[in-house]
Amino acid sequence: MRILVVEDSKVVSRILQHLIAQELGCEVDFAEDFTSAKKLLAEHDYFVAITDLNLPDAQEGEIVKQVLAQQIPCIVLTGSLDSKQRQRLLQLGIVDYILKENRFSYEYAVRLVKRLQRNKHVKVLVADDSVVSRKFVRSLLEQHLYQVIEADDGLSALDVLNTQEDIQLLITDYNMPGLDGFGLILKVRERFTREEMAIIGLSSDDDQSLSARFIKNGANDFLKKPFVHEEFHCRVLNTLDSLDMVRRLWEQANLDYLTEVYNRRYFFSRFEPQLSTLNQKQTAFSVGLLDIDFFKKVNDTYGHDIGDEVLIEFAQRLKQFFGQHFVVARFGGEEFVVAFKGLNGSKAFTLLDKFRANLAASPIKTSDGELNITTSIGVASLTDDSLDNLIQRADKALYDAKESGRNLVCIDS
Repeated sequence: MRILVVEDSKVVSRILQHLIAQELGCEVDFAEDFTSAKKLLAEHDYFVAITDLNLPDAQEGEIVKQVLAQQIPCIVLTGSLDSKQRQRLLQLGIVDYILKENRFSYEYAVRLVKRLQRNKHVKVLVADDSVVSRKFVRSLLEQHLYQVIEADDGLSALDVLNTQEDIQLLITDYNMPGLDGFGLILKVRERFTREEMAIIGLSSDDDQSLSARFIKNGANDFLKKPFVHEEFHCRVLNTLDSLDMVRRLWEQANLDYLTEVYNRRYFFSRFEPQLSTLNQKQTAFSVGLLDIDFFKKVNDTYGHDIGDEVLIEFAQRLKQFFGQHFVVARFGGEEFVVAFKGLNGSKAFTLLDKFRANLAASPIKTSDGELNITTSIGVASLTDDSLDNLIQRADKALYDAKESGRNLVCIDS
């Protein structure tokens, strides 16, 4: 990633150089005037440009037009801005303008670049039956580099959600034929939690209760049409920042910090409430408890850093082998569990034995060379409503596998 900074003040340039190096660590080119900036723009492809509005050889904001003409996102720095200039800049399609007031202003500019980096990977679905309104919202989002998908009504939006993966934000109008914004949100919330997708409602209706009704139905925020560019961008950024924060908190609570598979807490909270229903419906459910053979010897011989590398690679192989259909969790130390919902003990045994054989045949690469690693596994199937009892029986089978020579899968009798 390469950034262009066009600024005639050496003090401001030094501040930005320091902040960009600290926060982004990317390549940065500096220009003090319009002439040198044009030369750099001709020589390089830039991810974003941070430009002063008034330069010694271009007092009318020519640099902004030059940057935008090359379809480079532009963040404008200025010492002052009246309402006409502000309107003109927004109509040109800049990312944002920032008044040069203090260090916080420059920190904001650098944070904005980081957001643009992130936004390239964020999918946003815009549902609105008005073509004009939909295209306007799309243009605002694309200024901030979001991936934008359109739907012309609520039912079309549901079709998109069925076919497109990883949509993080839904922006929906209220008045739409077939399925309105409220109905769409209710159906979306049946499938996607607040940790998985954020929703912003839009409406030009004068009903003052709409905002509350949107939020009560499951939206994160609401905007009344018409809205100004800055408010729209601030609401979207704040909503996605909140979504990121909620996700980070969820991950800290439910993922193992080292291997990034699920942790013991998540495993029990997910499956314990399901056991009685699984028994009532006679749904097969099995678990495999895995232990890396002689893992203490790995730590003692090569050190804990190499031991961590082994744990990380072991967990990744479990995820690659089972993660698409089943749940993989780390119970602690070198012990992992795989939950097989829908499989009896015999079918789980077959899959786990295949994993065991593949692991034994494929050494794990570490920074200290390749290590031959094997695993012992115990398998048990659900027979009562206690997850603790199920794990204890799998643990007993794991003990049998170790006692029988390791690198084995044993099934609970």
